Amino acid sequence: MTLNKEIYTFINLTIIEEKFKSNKNLKGIEMANHVSAKKRIRRNARMEIVNKIRKNRVRSFIKKVESAIEKADKELAQKAFKIAQPEMHRSVTKGVFKKNTISRKLSRLSLRIKNIA
Repeated sequence: MTLNKEIYTFINLTIIEEKFKSNKNLKGIEMANHVSAKKRIRRNARMEIVNKIRKNRVRSFIKKVESAIEKADKELAQKAFKIAQPEMHRSVTKGVFKKNTISRKLSRLSLRIKNIA
């Protein structure tokens, strides 16, 4: 539970930082006239940040597996792969990556792990 709370706090802080950096959220740049369209612009800005975080998280898990493969440590690579696999599938259900992309990446990683001597 505390991990989720920390993640949400991090996401909220990141959203606040991005709002100040981004020109998208300035009043003069929004072209929407309806309240619902303005709300949708705010929501899209938040989700863009969340999806970037999710995508970077998956990439870091993949890098951990690849570094273990480069070290030729089969046991470490298998452990890292078991940890990375559910995270990669979760990114598909959240719509960050497409199903075939993650399937291809998982297949290639497992093949590389299998070929470690």
